[in-house]
Amino acid sequence: MRFLKTKLHNAYIIELEKNEDERGFFARLWDKKIFSDMGLNSKIVQCNVSTNKFKGTIHGMHYQTIPFTEVKIVRCTKGRIQDIIIDLRKNSETFMKWFSIELNEDNYKMLYVPEGFAHGFQSLEDNVEIIYFVSEFYSQKSEKGIRWDDEAFKIKWPIEQIIVSKKDQLWKPFNEKTDGLN
Repeated sequence: MRFLKTKLHNAYIIELEKNEDERGFFARLWDKKIFSDMGLNSKIVQCNVSTNKFKGTIHGMHYQTIPFTEVKIVRCTKGRIQDIIIDLRKNSETFMKWFSIELNEDNYKMLYVPEGFAHGFQSLEDNVEIIYFVSEFYSQKSEKGIRWDDEAFKIKWPIEQIIVSKKDQLWKPFNEKTDGLN
């Protein structure tokens, strides 16, 4: 695995190192020792799958508050998505900045999303599938979100015609003083 820094502090693009031959290839998706040696959170408690039937669907921007902040490692296994993260750590030099990358079934890239980040994505075609490893169990009490169109961030989504769940439409505007994480 190759870890490429993003413009956001502690967030990484992970490129798989493929060992190829006439049969196909083998690559490591997860290695606790490598993540620990990089100084990254290597605790994984569950692996989730998300599917989207329609192009333009947005999930996010989701995060959990302390003590259930979580790392996510995201990979698109079918189709294409635009994956977006926002640094919500008040003490970070990249607080309130966002980063975007296309993840797809062909580029085999993953995104390491640190604790204290909001995460979301938009499907770039019909019938996409995403897997993500997480470091904490889901906690409904600590679940929070940011609207996809929050003026505090001005995220540039690649597809204008969007589908957003009712739940994601109800998130309140982000308040820098009360919603950031320490």
